[in-house]
Amino acid sequence: MSGRVLVVDDNKVIRQLIRVNLELEGFEVVTAADGAEALDIVHRVCPDVVTLDVVMPRLDGLRTAARLREDPRTSRLPVAIISACTQYEVESGLAAGVDAFLSKPFEPAELVRLVRQLMHRESPPSADGRHEAGQAGRTVG
Repeated sequence: MSGRVLVVDDNKVIRQLIRVNLELEGFEVVTAADGAEALDIVHRVCPDVVTLDVVMPRLDGLRTAARLREDPRTSRLPVAIISACTQYEVESGLAAGVDAFLSKPFEPAELVRLVRQLMHRESPPSADGRHEAGQAGRTVG
């Protein structure tokens, strides 16, 4: 089982590009056109990793990441920002709890490596040692 990725980007071409690259590597891919749609479906599709564009209508990537972190069901879900990755985006992303960043335009191999890395992490290392033991294997249903 390779895992499921929720790809969120308002640009259809980029969504398809990310989808194709991940599916070629055996991942199952679900897509959403913006953060609001992503939040609507995230609990239904239960992804292992979420990739977010920053600039999107309705709900942007940074606010989407913050919402995912606030919800106990998705607070540990690995989140990657795939964007131009300006200094502001990176700083705001880190503040919102984003795990990784990938600059556009990206190399497909980099995308796959990043998703694999996030997928195989048991629980996010927290900077302040906050995560409690015994939480990593818990499934929330």
